[in-house]
Amino acid sequence: MCTKRVRPPVVQRVAPEAAVAVTECRKWLGLLAASLIAGNAAAAVLPEERADTMYHAYSGGGVTIDGPSVLVRKNIGNTVSLSANYYVDMISGASIDVQATASPYEEQRDEFSLGVDYLVDKTTMSLNYTNSSESDYQAETVGFGISQDFFGDLSNLSMRVSFGSDTVMRNDDNDFSDFAEHRRYSLGWSQILTTKLIAELSVETVSDEGFLNNPYRSVRYVNPATELGFSYQLERYPRTRNSDAVALRAKYMLPYRAAIKTEYRRYADSWGIDSDNLELRYTHPLEQENLILEGKLRFYKQNGADFYSDLFPYADASTFLARDKELSDFASTAIGIGASYQLPERWALFDRKNTLNLYWDYILFDYDDFRDVRVHNGDASILPGEEPSYSFNAHVVRLFWSMWF
Repeated sequence: MCTKRVRPPVVQRVAPEAAVAVTECRKWLGLLAASLIAGNAAAAVLPEERADTMYHAYSGGGVTIDGPSVLVRKNIGNTVSLSANYYVDMISGASIDVQATASPYEEQRDEFSLGVDYLVDKTTMSLNYTNSSESDYQAETVGFGISQDFFGDLSNLSMRVSFGSDTVMRNDDNDFSDFAEHRRYSLGWSQILTTKLIAELSVETVSDEGFLNNPYRSVRYVNPATELGFSYQLERYPRTRNSDAVALRAKYMLPYRAAIKTEYRRYADSWGIDSDNLELRYTHPLEQENLILEGKLRFYKQNGADFYSDLFPYADASTFLARDKELSDFASTAIGIGASYQLPERWALFDRKNTLNLYWDYILFDYDDFRDVRVHNGDASILPGEEPSYSFNAHVVRLFWSMWF
């Protein structure tokens, strides 16, 4: 175990889909878990009673993350739905930041979530609590949402607000402790336009305050007095951050019972990051085989933060300093395939509906201004700033079993 390692906080306000290393894999793995917990917030019906057991795994950029997740949802009468989720990240390896300045490490993050949905006529109210714990980061989040159907259930308006309170620590410094707070507000409108087309518009704003950077990560600066020509110092971020995002989604049923989904999302924040995300998803059911096939393609591009640099000209070159590749100029492309198979009655447990689900994503990350300092390896012939640009690929696998009550 290394004490000086690079580990992003669990809750970081990074542009959507901008996650890399530990943060990005948690985001990709968390997408499925979030969808399982959320239920159907766009209609005035309670979520279905079910249990899900999932195994997730991520491998890429020198880091491996895997672990289980268990979700149980149970209704009380026709008005109340309760949910509970347990999610584990077991992390090992070393990202490029760790390989350059520290050594491989291992750690585990445990997350517990509880939720309740209350249905009254065409209104659904929800309340959620999440607790995340690891050796040097503690996080608690409380969220409240409300969803209302209109116009003969053809329209739906949803609103949500959440508040997160985190404690940031260092494993190698018992005297270091700081806080971070996160306020999130979202508004969404979905509309059934035709018998085959549904559209949705959503906006979100987030306000962060406190210690928002990684207490372990460093920036590098030119230092001719050293053998390699550069040295390191700790990052410094602003203690406030505001971000806004708008997304437009559409689902269209094709004539042969398949469906296509598109999503475009635009993001901007007060740190100077702008990003665009485009996703295409295709779903094709094979009813006779009890099988649903899915494919997706995702493109993402962002420009970096105002205070980011791969190599600063000298120590303390500006008030704020960052060399986190999540804050740099970069692009990513992801392709994914998946399948959901409903087990025949003779194989189903407890005579209930059972499904097996397998999804795989392949993600490519390319960085424009984050360079691979590992090429030095004690070799001073490569000048600082002339190292090759960094890129890597990652695999994400989710395998889960679902049973309806």
